[in-house]
Amino acid sequence: MNLGKRIRLQRIFSHPSGRLCSVAVDHFIGYQKGLPTGLVNVPRTLQELVAGRPDAVTMLKGMAMTAWAPYAGKVPLVISSVCFTPDDTVMELVATAEEVAQLGADAMAVAIGVRGPNEGRYLKMLCTAVEQASRLNIPVFAHIYPRSFSSSSNVTIVHDPENIMWAVRCGIECGADVIKVPFTGDAESYRQIVATCPVPLIAAGGPKCNSLEEALELLARAISAGARGATIGRNIWGERNPAGALKAFKALIHDGCTPEAALQSAGVSSGEILVGAQAPLR
Repeated sequence: MNLGKRIRLQRIFSHPSGRLCSVAVDHFIGYQKGLPTGLVNVPRTLQELVAGRPDAVTMLKGMAMTAWAPYAGKVPLVISSVCFTPDDTVMELVATAEEVAQLGADAMAVAIGVRGPNEGRYLKMLCTAVEQASRLNIPVFAHIYPRSFSSSSNVTIVHDPENIMWAVRCGIECGADVIKVPFTGDAESYRQIVATCPVPLIAAGGPKCNSLEEALELLARAISAGARGATIGRNIWGERNPAGALKAFKALIHDGCTPEAALQSAGVSSGEILVGAQAPLR
């Protein structure tokens, strides 16, 4: 790994724990109708999130261009370069590596779906992004989601170990620098998957949770299995107190707190902060 890419990655993984607690607000096309409260006014949400000092924030280029200037250089920025929906109705590259570099971002995120009829196209998108980003010494975070196509109208993100293992292998073979996949729900199977991955593996923020404590418990199992952290969306910005939720996740990821201790450290209770509307991928 060359020095430029190493510097950018070390800015993102800068905490002494060696792990990552980042937040994503790049959902956009995932909501066809009705934005949830946390995404209606993204500039205000960013202000609340940055107050909680996340290790990085992931967003699309348009929001970065118009809302990130007050935080430039204060928190690492990751630009999401792909919009897609689980059923492949939308699957488009929306930012190039050159644009990511021009925005001064520390990394480029490429979200893809695997399994299904367009798997090859997605893998090509990831490979092309890795190739282009490498020329500019920009690390690529691959956000990979395996799907089940029981019918054209019933497509779901799946979390079983075999499909998560496949998603990780796809990220490895395409040359990603960091791979993000959903948690299998079982620490032992996730531990076996982490052991096969030669690059940092981080967990997606998790499925729909009924409480902050439930979201923390799921992530605690992923961290115990060796995940190098997580990128979290709705279970942070969907809360009444996003900065408090972020503080709880940081205590869990960086300080090794139990979910209960993380809530106490953040000064919130599991019932005090309720999870809002959900996106299909985070």
